[in-house]
Formats: sequence, structure tokens, C-alpha cells
Amino acid sequence: MNTEILHYSAFTNDPAGGNQAGIVLDARDLSDAAMQAIAADLAYSESVFLSPRSDGDFDVRYFSPKAEVSFCGHATIAATVALADRQGPGEWDLHTVSGRVRVSVDARRQATLVSVAPRVEPIADADLEALLALLGWQARDLDPSLLPAVAYAGAWHPVLVATSRDRLADLAYDFDALAALMARRQWTTVSLVWRETPASLHARNPFPPGGVVEDAATGAAAAALGAYLASRDALPPSREFTIRQGEDMGRPSRLHVHVPPNPAEGIRVSGSAVELPAPERPGLRA
Repeated sequence: MNTEILHYSAFTNDPAGGNQAGIVLDARDLSDAAMQAIAADLAYSESVFLSPRSDGDFDVRYFSPKAEVSFCGHATIAATVALADRQGPGEWDLHTVSGRVRVSVDARRQATLVSVAPRVEPIADADLEALLALLGWQARDLDPSLLPAVAYAGAWHPVLVATSRDRLADLAYDFDALAALMARRQWTTVSLVWRETPASLHARNPFPPGGVVEDAATGAAAAALGAYLASRDALPPSREFTIRQGEDMGRPSRLHVHVPPNPAEGIRVSGSAVELPAPERPGLRA
């Protein structure tokens, strides 16, 4: 069977930036094993598989090189821009493992997803202690005004807010041990953040459970971060902010987040995407 696989990079207009994703726009004939094999072969942090439904919606599955993922924001943005490139601007309902996600793409090829209802929960003291130790962080590295928590908007992410850009830039961790901790807690990535201003944040997202050292752009974590900041009353008056990610990897990305007055309506994450002329290997598999 000859399956068409598209290659896009999300949250960028530059093929050298953003987070890459493999895309299959019609995966109705693919088994779970076949989807996992494609994702492993591509070695992008995630690949996305869409199955058209008779009502015009899509069933959607996401796979990292190692396992299925409940929701992936950058692959969602990439896939819907790919749809718009072939069908024109529009809106689509994506039925994911985490629930229904509404996505629109405008005439400028700017995609916006609306997450499932988010949640924010405390992080257990023992989990925080273990997480800091594995990252090589100290308690003094954490912003005392924004204490750690675990946030969800389709996938779970512990959120750690650093006191400085230098702390964020220095990323070195025990890959296997962090992967094991995250697998036990069902965390998808770790959301490491530094706030330059309330409306401009920098982020890094280790993703060892998927076999990836770091994501260049993480839409699911961006949505979860919006819910986290809302829970801390730390949003700017506009309730919008921009995340700069991927810069420390040499793949700069920009993610735009809007949090409605009622976050339960879903967090909005926006960005562009660009088609890649040929498969690229991120070189980040463990």
C-alpha cells in the first residue's frame, strides 16, 4: 500500500524553523502498527494521521517515534494548514483521543486550534523534588510568584517557571530517568518557561517519553500553559501572549495563545506552518 506522507513544520514560515511533523491526510486503511511504524521511521517528535468521516469531520491519531500521544498541537496546526493548502481556508472538527478540537485556517494560512477544556492540578511534593533533581534545577531556580503545577489541555504537562533566561537555556537531564518518571505520571512533555514580560514568554519542552530530547514547538503545552497562567491570575489584560520556543535548538518558533474569560471554553493556540520540500530528520531521537 502506497501511503502519501506530507512533511510540514509548524509555528513558523521558515522551513529551517518550527517543529516538524509527518502528516497522512487519509489514514483509514492504516493499522495502529502501520501508523506507529511510519512515525518511528520519520523520527519527528510527532506524526499525525487523519481519517475523514462521512460528516466532514476527521478522526485523528498522533504518534511519537515510540508511542501514541493523546493530543499534539503542532501536528494539528501542520495538518490543518496542509488541508487548507489543498482545499482552501476553512474550519474542521478533529475528534482526538482527548476529545473534539475545533481548528480554523484563514486566508493567510494562519491556523487556530481550540483545545478541550483544560485543568490545572497541584504537583505532588515528591514528584516536584524528583523532577528538579533530574533536570539539575534547584528550588531557588523557580519563580516564587508562579509555583509549579501540572496543567492539561489535551495532554498533561508539569509547568516550571524559571527565574532567568540563563536557567532556561541550560538544559541537561537524565533522559532515561526522566522518561520513566513521566511515563509513570502520564506527562507528555515538561513545560519549562521564563517570562520576559506577561505577554512574552520563552519555553522549552523535554519529551523523552516520545524518544525526543526536546520539542521545537509544543502547541498542547502552550494551551496548558494558558490555563496555568489563568489559574494564577498571571495573564496580561488582553489575555493573550506569545511563546518563543526552539531558539536554543536553532529552530525558532512562535506560538500565539488566547485564553477566554472562561477557560473551560478551550484555550486558543495559533500559528502558521510551511510545507517541507523533502523529508528532514530532526536528529533528536534517543
